[in-house]
Amino acid sequence: MRRSLSRLPGLIRGLARAFTLIELLVVIAIIAILIGLLLPAVQKVREAAARMKCQNNLKQIGIAMHSYHDTNERFVRGGSFGTTPDPANPNNTIYPGNGDWGSDQGSWVVWTLPYMEQNALFQKLNPRLNVPNSVGGAWPTLPSGSRLLNRTMRCPSDDYQLDQPWVNYATSLGPQCLPGPCGYDPFEKYCQPENASSGPLETNPKTWGYTWSPDHGNTTNAADLRGMFNRLGATVTMAGVMKDGTSNTLMVGETLPAQHDHFTSGGGWYHFNGAGVGAGTIVPINYYSGDTAWCSPANTFRGNWNIAWGFKSNHTNGVNFVFADGSVRFLNQNIDHRTYQLLGCRNDGQAIPNF
Repeated sequence: MRRSLSRLPGLIRGLARAFTLIELLVVIAIIAILIGLLLPAVQKVREAAARMKCQNNLKQIGIAMHSYHDTNERFVRGGSFGTTPDPANPNNTIYPGNGDWGSDQGSWVVWTLPYMEQNALFQKLNPRLNVPNSVGGAWPTLPSGSRLLNRTMRCPSDDYQLDQPWVNYATSLGPQCLPGPCGYDPFEKYCQPENASSGPLETNPKTWGYTWSPDHGNTTNAADLRGMFNRLGATVTMAGVMKDGTSNTLMVGETLPAQHDHFTSGGGWYHFNGAGVGAGTIVPINYYSGDTAWCSPANTFRGNWNIAWGFKSNHTNGVNFVFADGSVRFLNQNIDHRTYQLLGCRNDGQAIPNF
């Protein structure tokens, strides 16, 4: 036993001599390579889980939209504002309620709260039609921002200002014209069939089945609305989607509040001129619009509506949508642009190619 113990220091020294610095560095390098190989896989799994959660959020929104329609015999309005005629401008047919947009009656998010297990929040807001600023005036009494709605109204792939009242989901304006304030409107050609230059069938909006419609979808008349929603309270029913079919009509999709100026202004998710604005399809999917100085440069300014009011996400290569039939699908950002416009328009009467 004593002979064995006497050999122990020599064995330890022998092991120490056998494990060199170079070998240690090789082991560290191998571990680093393995981590480098594993990280992309972990990130892909994490993004796949986030995308699935986002799709589930949209599924819940689709169910809420249909439940609202079952109860009220119409889809929820994208936004609602006062309907009391403005005494100072009684002939105003475009904005018949207040004229100065001062009577905020809430966005589609507000009015679908009871159908998304958020009735307590709805009662706290206590929206009342024709009461000036009834929703906006109630907001300061709420305890926090969008954390109240993070469960269903924020995409896990977007962590932009989670303590603020922003949402990641926008109702569809369809192929409405969206002129911006910067003099740079590259996508107006896709919404102006009456002015479009002649060209091949696949690139000429004159052949795409929709006619004139007010800029930004600013109308109270559903007949003048190409998509399913707008911020001024146009009312669309299921019958208004039957010409194209609910499975061929976009209802709600993703957007990024960091790149959509109205989604981070005027109160965020509850405001008819905030989340009630929605997004249009003339802007290609995931077209970048950043947070730059006013119109400089115009092609990356988040306040240039012709590029900012589009559907965007942090998912790879596309965006999730819930269609008017309640189904949720992922549209690739390279989708044929004509097909995308036809999916956005609820009544163009055109056959939809495979997508």
